[in-house]
Amino acid sequence: MTTDNIEQQYLSEFSEKAYLDYAMYVILDRALPNICDGLKPVQRRIIYAMSELGLKNTAKHKKSARTVGDVLGKYHPHGDVACYEAMVLMAQDFSYRYPLIDGQGNWGSPDDPKSFAAMRYTESRMTRYAQTLLEELEKGTVKWVPNFDGTLKEPTILPARLPNILLNGTTGIAVGMATDIPPHHLKEVVDACVHLLDNPDADVHALCAYLKGPDFPTDAEIITSPHDLLTMYQTGHGSLRMRAVYTQENTDVIITAIPHQTSGSVILEQIAAQLQAKKLTMVEDLRDESDHENATRLVITLRSNRVNAEEVMAHLFATTDLERTYRVNMNMIGLDGKPQVKNLKTILSEWLVFRKNTICHRLQYRLDNVSARLHILEGLLIAYLNIDEVIAIIRQEDKPKPVLMERFKLSDLQAESILELKLRHLAKLEEIHITAEQTELAKERDQLQKTLSSDKALKTLIRDELLADAKTHQDARRSPIVSRMPAQALSEEDMLPAEQMTIVLSQKGWVRAAKGHDVEGDKLAYRASDDFLVQAKGKSNQSAVFLDSTGRSYSLPAHTLPSARGQGEPLTSRLKPEPEVSFVSALLSDPKQHYVLASSAGYGFIATLEELYCKNRAGKAVLKLPPKSHVLAPQPVNNIATQLIAIVTNIGYFLIFPLKDLPQLARGKGNKMMGISAAKAEYILHIIVFNQNDGLTLYAGKRKFSLSASDLKHYRGERGRRGFRLPNGFANVERISSNI
Repeated sequence: MTTDNIEQQYLSEFSEKAYLDYAMYVILDRALPNICDGLKPVQRRIIYAMSELGLKNTAKHKKSARTVGDVLGKYHPHGDVACYEAMVLMAQDFSYRYPLIDGQGNWGSPDDPKSFAAMRYTESRMTRYAQTLLEELEKGTVKWVPNFDGTLKEPTILPARLPNILLNGTTGIAVGMATDIPPHHLKEVVDACVHLLDNPDADVHALCAYLKGPDFPTDAEIITSPHDLLTMYQTGHGSLRMRAVYTQENTDVIITAIPHQTSGSVILEQIAAQLQAKKLTMVEDLRDESDHENATRLVITLRSNRVNAEEVMAHLFATTDLERTYRVNMNMIGLDGKPQVKNLKTILSEWLVFRKNTICHRLQYRLDNVSARLHILEGLLIAYLNIDEVIAIIRQEDKPKPVLMERFKLSDLQAESILELKLRHLAKLEEIHITAEQTELAKERDQLQKTLSSDKALKTLIRDELLADAKTHQDARRSPIVSRMPAQALSEEDMLPAEQMTIVLSQKGWVRAAKGHDVEGDKLAYRASDDFLVQAKGKSNQSAVFLDSTGRSYSLPAHTLPSARGQGEPLTSRLKPEPEVSFVSALLSDPKQHYVLASSAGYGFIATLEELYCKNRAGKAVLKLPPKSHVLAPQPVNNIATQLIAIVTNIGYFLIFPLKDLPQLARGKGNKMMGISAAKAEYILHIIVFNQNDGLTLYAGKRKFSLSASDLKHYRGERGRRGFRLPNGFANVERISSNI
């Protein structure tokens, strides 16, 4: 064995070169589309093979297996399954914005795109739109290369008359790079091309005035903001969001359009999983009513008319495929044959350069044919003017061709054309026909030369053809562009039914909850040595707040509290207050509800209920208590700007001032509400918030003191003042109530 023909190479160098060769093959010849026709090689070969089979949009459908066989046998030596799947994708009107193949049979469904029938069952032909990619193929517009075995020729690209790279978009994964180009609306893309033709210096912002955004083959909404879409087109990459479209009929929410490449059955499974996990209690039933008349009709039945459909749908948008995000990465093979992520202007500019070159090649090809025909006609005319002599030479000479060329100064082509004339063409009228054809072709030649030599004329021709094709193939935009905020999932509390609820707190800190607002807590049964303290009314989907004797707040979901049918459970089993600390109040209402928090030392402030929420079992400090003071019962506030607050002390002093004079804080000691005498061991007994037109009644033992709105003016003063003395006998007011 000799080693003369063996090449030695380091394994690292060989591996690197082999992998780079493979990577470049995948990038250039498999995964990335070409900017010229917007197709990958397998798609281009399928379309070309169908044109060779005569499967135009007016032809009869043929079995798909025939097309796949031709593609594999002549141009694309790969697997038949992958080739047929690529063919199916181009035929699905829910996958391609402008399908290239018109199919008969089962070509899949939006619910299951992979459910298509085998290629031996389906039939296909090209669509009318596909003709725009092939119409100028045989007119000298593109380069031809040998196929894989060198027996046939195939085009390197197709002479697309429209920018298919943007119209249908594409996705693909190569080695180290990928592409995700969304589809667009034909008329918008053409308008942007025409604007760029007329204004070469136009920027992406100006082009986006015509090209509003992507247009998918679905009626779902594109909810990405115009600013984000502009940034996407300026950089060539980004993301966009699509959201389902729905209507409401009584308690039924009907989804009529879902995002691109989503499945209605999968969406229903996602919703059903939440129902089974009891995370979507507002929904009662699900069903799919889609049929051949309604491609998408998903029905979600709500429990009642009181359920907010918008909130439910916002939650479903955030937790299911009813709203999806799509990556955009406009990576493609440019005119220089290199892959690159391009912005909108670069894509349109390069495609217009390609289109201009294609038209120039087409016109030049036609000009060459016209010139060649004129040259032949010139020779034929000479022959007709000297027909007798020409016939004599042909009859007498053994080799008449060189004699004719020398006698009449003819070219080889002209002499050959004369010799191939049929006898029927020797009629007298043929000379007239030749002269007429010469005149017509001369005009066409002059027009072709004029167009080729004028950049303005070429632009006009490009514009006219673009607008004509747009008129032929345009349709209405399918995906409306609506700016909306991304949806957010509902919290567990938000998804609970908002039923009326009353919580009851005992003096020993035991809590329970009952449905409805007609509960009388003081009439419930309590444990020995325990009694009623306070109750609060609200809804089951709200959080209950508890205040302890040190001014700390705690919160628990109201729906988790024990039933009032029993005696409840101690709050200390779920919360961790300091030792020897007792609970003094309970609150349950809207999180935005305002309350006055105050201490018996005469300080207070206004806070919202949600500022008292705390996830920590140990609570959080809210009201700072001065020494030897305690927490007063919080008072609800309806209107800070107009309401008043009344304060009464243990020695009978009374003060009323505007509620707006108190600060709004999240925590702290607050401002001084009333001046009290430390020497007399004075402290605040009660506070109450009321409206300006209300009266008040003070109760002390069996006595009561009623004051009308006009009577209360006597006790009005500034915040922080000493207040006014109440009549004798009202030194220890037990409670205050307002008279509406």
